[in-house]
Amino acid sequence: MSAIAGIYHLNDEPINLEHGNRMMKELEKYPADDIKTWQNDKVFLGCHAQWITPESIGEKIPYYDHQRKLAITADAIIDNRDELIESLQINKRRRKEITDSELILLSYFKWGEEAPKYLIGDFAFMIWDQQKQQLFGARDPSGYRTLYYHNDAYRFSFCTTIAPLLLIPNIKKKLNELYLAEFLAITGMIDTVDAHMTPYSEINQVPPFHSITIHKDKVKIIKYGVFTPKEKLKLKSSEEYVEAFQEVFQKAVNCRLRTHRKIGSQLSGGLDSGAVVGFAAQTLQKENKTLNTFSYIPPSDFVDFTRKELMPDERPFIKKTVGYVGGISDHYYDFEGISSYSEIDEILEINEMPYKFLENSFWLKGMFEKAYEVGIGVLLNGDKGNFTVSWGSALDYYAILLKRLKWLSLSKELNQFSRLIGGARFRWLPTISKIGFPFLVKQNSLNPTMLINPSFAKRSGVFRKLKEHGINESGWIASPNLYEQRRVLFEDMAPWNAGNTLDCKLSLKYSLWKRDPTNDIRVVRFCLSVPEEQCVQNGQDRSLIRRATENYLPDEVRLNQRIRGIQGVDWLHRMIPDWKNFINDVKKVSNDSLILDYIDGNVLSSALAKGEKGAQPKNIIDSDYRTLMLCLIVYRYINNFT
Repeated sequence: MSAIAGIYHLNDEPINLEHGNRMMKELEKYPADDIKTWQNDKVFLGCHAQWITPESIGEKIPYYDHQRKLAITADAIIDNRDELIESLQINKRRRKEITDSELILLSYFKWGEEAPKYLIGDFAFMIWDQQKQQLFGARDPSGYRTLYYHNDAYRFSFCTTIAPLLLIPNIKKKLNELYLAEFLAITGMIDTVDAHMTPYSEINQVPPFHSITIHKDKVKIIKYGVFTPKEKLKLKSSEEYVEAFQEVFQKAVNCRLRTHRKIGSQLSGGLDSGAVVGFAAQTLQKENKTLNTFSYIPPSDFVDFTRKELMPDERPFIKKTVGYVGGISDHYYDFEGISSYSEIDEILEINEMPYKFLENSFWLKGMFEKAYEVGIGVLLNGDKGNFTVSWGSALDYYAILLKRLKWLSLSKELNQFSRLIGGARFRWLPTISKIGFPFLVKQNSLNPTMLINPSFAKRSGVFRKLKEHGINESGWIASPNLYEQRRVLFEDMAPWNAGNTLDCKLSLKYSLWKRDPTNDIRVVRFCLSVPEEQCVQNGQDRSLIRRATENYLPDEVRLNQRIRGIQGVDWLHRMIPDWKNFINDVKKVSNDSLILDYIDGNVLSSALAKGEKGAQPKNIIDSDYRTLMLCLIVYRYINNFT
């Protein structure tokens, strides 16, 4: 639960402690419960510790095991402690007090470089193996904790954040144009398909689900596991799938309640965060503990312009969940006076790289601030639920039935689906056909706005690389089918890397951890193994989670298929007071020859012409507004941080 740092000299020169101390000094901008270092002639390890779990209080980290001749520094919360304690045969007297970092070290001693396969949780760590004279480390499967590094012929340096590494002599603060090319060419929400890269050419990162070994002058990075299970789960009945889901999900939630501070959870009006709150509250009530919920709402002067099936202010559903579940202290925040524009510089400084989650950036940060103010140690969320626990797009499943020529099943499903959401059953066939047979769709309708300058794209060769990862000339995954996109995201990319990077660094700033049971690897593997017909059933999308939350959530929330919450719809509305300043800033971008070498000037000019006419908050899906914001974000990042 910390920021970690270290240096390993690959030659015979002794460690320069000044370099290590510089990194540790830079980390002092974050709160800490303890700061410690350890070193020998070749290695320096540091830890800027924040005590989140009961076992971490007073933890000695970095820790050196004299018997095994291993030293560790770790930024970790391990969730399968009981299983590890049994496998490692920990003395019963030590089971309640043993730290997570010791469990990682003992796992390495038992399983060597296979150790990360046995760890479940959020972690980044480095171990100095004195007998083998090597460093070994790893990052958790979803990249909830960051791990950056620099290596050259004589030195390997690593840290949780980028800024401390840039203070070491001879590490240049140079823009990585290959990173920028991918960031600008990809029209989806991920930053890059190459999770090794950072915006700095001399700084790399250990990708999620990877380990790293540094031995002599060799650096080896390997993927130590996969999300996708080898076989589909085959149970006897739908009821057994529900029971199996409840068991694995409850375990994932309970593991994340381990803190000596208060427990909070983000809560919207939907299924994902609702399920987390429902399962967490039941456990906490048995312990006479209160769950604090944190919900985002639009400002008081926001006028709802959305369609009747959309709900920007989700309080009606949130309050139903709160009242039904019980044991909750609910908090609502509109973050009046701040916006995506006003927070750009601070988000860039925290995140240390450009970002695409611009519509939600200010309240994502704001939730950490509010949780910190009331003493939260763990802030639960259901961010990844759309791809795991609440998976089940009805129309995409019906496209599969159409392609398989299962007419009777499709007709029955469409009849039940239409009864639940209203309208004629066959009105969905054109949409289903386009999903199932994408060649029927005109290519132009699939192309969102792309920001990259064509000349920059050509000289960087970015589209050749994207094609290797299943991304076509539109800048996103070729298949419009969500089931195929899900497979590509989990198997070929690190889709959560960008958002989790912000969460990790916000956790350092506010000394609390945001934790997501919907992306627990046990939950992910279970959900990926569930047959499609369990996810869409009897006209009900997201069927498994709806059935599994009976008695956990009110039916008005659990069975709702007609109204969908839509967060961040007020982002343009919030910018109206600063619109003139915003447009003036974008004009500076349009006149900067350096940035126009990277960004398509024609795309920017077209978007700017629309922006100069004033903000139109009702047109939030207009890509030109995103274009203006993204160009400004990239511009400020390049000017201020490279």
